[in-house]
Amino acid sequence: MVKGVVVLFLVTGAFAAFISWRATRHEARAEAAYPPEGQILEIDGTQVHAVVMGEGPDLVLIHGASGNTRDMTFSLAPRLAQFYRVIVFDRPGLGYTSRINSTGATLTQQAALLSRAAQALGANRPIVMGQSYGGAVALAWAVNHPDAISALIPVAAASNPWTTPLDPLYRVTSSRLGSTLAVPMITAMIPDSRVISAVEGVFAPQTAPHGYAAHIGAGLTLRRSSMRANADQRANLLGEITELAPRYGEISVPTEIIHGTSDDTVSIAIHSERLVEQIPGAVLTRLPGIGHMPHHVAQDDVVAAIGRAAQRARLR
Repeated sequence: MVKGVVVLFLVTGAFAAFISWRATRHEARAEAAYPPEGQILEIDGTQVHAVVMGEGPDLVLIHGASGNTRDMTFSLAPRLAQFYRVIVFDRPGLGYTSRINSTGATLTQQAALLSRAAQALGANRPIVMGQSYGGAVALAWAVNHPDAISALIPVAAASNPWTTPLDPLYRVTSSRLGSTLAVPMITAMIPDSRVISAVEGVFAPQTAPHGYAAHIGAGLTLRRSSMRANADQRANLLGEITELAPRYGEISVPTEIIHGTSDDTVSIAIHSERLVEQIPGAVLTRLPGIGHMPHHVAQDDVVAAIGRAAQRARLR
């Protein structure tokens, strides 16, 4: 009996060591292949990764769940850099921005951190565009830091409470047991190709642009720290949105909302069609047949919306 317990203990320990070694190797490969694109700022003890390009009015771009700066730098940021000084941030715990805490940075905490980071770069009242989860951060920025924003562009943004349950993956990976056991196994065993396949699903009914999957750095998403941060943020999002939504009436900056009518990830009916009624003077541009990634597949419309917001804010 004792011998069996010892053997089981040794086997379990060896397996755990193997998983840790394989996960660490996967993470090292991802970071070597996709190093930081920009500079690392130190903001109140938190490292914030920022990519800055172009000249003109300050424009902050905020990526969605599971993402990083590369979602924006693939094509949108370089295009906008012809007209704006573009600042792209990694959100806390994702890309190369460190975690604020171990429980999942709230929308309010993320907006505060990125607002301070923008100010550190000399952008005191930038235009702020956020996509999906990043749109919720942009909304929190506008609500909580009204003097540190000049215009707001939520793109396919999560903005209002919903009733569908949390995705099973996030239920597992945000739990204490799942974070301890499942996350390292996913990092160790799941190939980057699985993430790339999932990316294609996010673009539906369109497809990802050629070269996008190779640019975004799928392996960065599979790092243990990033998976845990993302899972915690997603698990907490509904409660935070429910608390934030009643304050949208306080937003006073020019707001241009963009949303695809075929978005199955963030429903236009639940989110943006309500949001446009909640923000005074907001304008909603509906994109017929477009899914969850308008900033790639309907980029002209997103660029035009940013231009309208800048013009309304008298920045162009």
